[in-house]
Amino acid sequence: MNRTEPTSWNDVRVAFQKIWGYDNFRPPQGEIVRSLLEKRDALIVLPTGGGKSICFQLPALLQTGLTLVISPLVALMENQVQELRERNLPAALLHSELPAQQRLKTLAALERQQLRLLYLSPETLLSAPVWERLCLPQIEINGLILDEAHCLVQWGDTFRPAYRRLGVVRPSLLKGKPKGTKIAIAAFTATADPSAQQTIRSVLQLQQPKVFLISPYRDNLNLKVQTVWTPRGRRQQMLKFIQAKSEQIGLVYVRSRRDSEELAQWFGQRGYVTAAYHAGLSAEERREIEGRWLSGKTQFVICTCAFGMGINKPDVRWVVHFQSPQLLSEYIQEVGRGGRDGKPSDALTLVSEPTGWLNPEDKQRRQFFADKVRSQYQDTQRLVKKLPVEGEVAAVAKQFQGGAVALALLHSAGQLEWQDPFRYRKHSSIDSRALTQLSAMQQEVQSQMTRYLTTRDCRWQFLLRAFGLTKEAVGFKCAHCDNCLKG
Repeated sequence: MNRTEPTSWNDVRVAFQKIWGYDNFRPPQGEIVRSLLEKRDALIVLPTGGGKSICFQLPALLQTGLTLVISPLVALMENQVQELRERNLPAALLHSELPAQQRLKTLAALERQQLRLLYLSPETLLSAPVWERLCLPQIEINGLILDEAHCLVQWGDTFRPAYRRLGVVRPSLLKGKPKGTKIAIAAFTATADPSAQQTIRSVLQLQQPKVFLISPYRDNLNLKVQTVWTPRGRRQQMLKFIQAKSEQIGLVYVRSRRDSEELAQWFGQRGYVTAAYHAGLSAEERREIEGRWLSGKTQFVICTCAFGMGINKPDVRWVVHFQSPQLLSEYIQEVGRGGRDGKPSDALTLVSEPTGWLNPEDKQRRQFFADKVRSQYQDTQRLVKKLPVEGEVAAVAKQFQGGAVALALLHSAGQLEWQDPFRYRKHSSIDSRALTQLSAMQQEVQSQMTRYLTTRDCRWQFLLRAFGLTKEAVGFKCAHCDNCLKG
């Protein structure tokens, strides 16, 4: 597909209507599309269900050249690419689970410049076969999109360290491109507080980005937190809640694969048609579960955070968090799956009693994750002196256990610079306090979720404040969360 660039805004609207069938954009979709067509950097914080993907897919399809979409989850890539292919649009994906033949076919299409959209993870982007092709002078790249950009903040330090190297992708690619080439970078997310926004801007090295910050408030989403006193009571409360929903479509979020499988079995024994969904399933298994849920054959899915991103089902009437998420940003993402059709949707979070004496589950889980993060910071502190002053990320990762994470943490603490996506240079003198301060900041972010769960204020007011919408939060009362209804 070899489109010429649109000559007028009318061309853009015609293409939008032809491809997606909508008469007009929803604010601020049109402004975002215009910004990307002008090849301006952008940071877009748009609520779930706000139509983010169209904002970068349309500009990509209207321009010659390739737009790279960096996506965190295979399921998310598969869903978006499948929808584009059903419309006969030139999109493809690359990830580690693809059969070798399909991977080679996509790489060949990339070389022949037959694609407009290529979805891939940060790790795949920086893999040798992909990177070498992208650096070819004849491969025209017009945009780099970071989808679900909050994952850079949540995972970039300790879980997916490749995220921390994305900022040097643009300058490295431009070195091999014709003079005057422009590559715009746009970061899209449904949830980023002021600190997360700053991290995204800094890591990606956004240049005078146009910022679109839309309130996450949804007047049809009813938030509720309920205390449970025993593990058995947690299951019974959830069962009671779902029984009252009379076959309405919903989602149950859990924190681990084991929880999803055990709960799915427990519900199955009680006559419910459900399924466990997590990242350990094959692509075929995930597709089948998604398809049954989307078609209404399965009332609800017991899922980890791997489910939901990019899946658009308007009539989700309820969302249960069987355990609370670790981060507020995860929570707002997941409750946002409910009520995309504008009709009421209930979001229930179950929490253990606060002392942890009768039901220590939540306390133990929080402690487990806190200890894990603390351990990674301590490992980095020990590794700092052993790491070469400069070198290759791959060599460090191979030589030192946790080496790639240590480099990402040093970068996050401002103690290291990337020479390009594959080479680094440490500062001549490392300030050990910087890592300690970084660890303290991480703990503060995690404590935000606890404060939300225990607040007596309007829950939406708390969320508006947390995500930097302080003016909107002043005196705000939603009148439909559990705290507002208590009076």
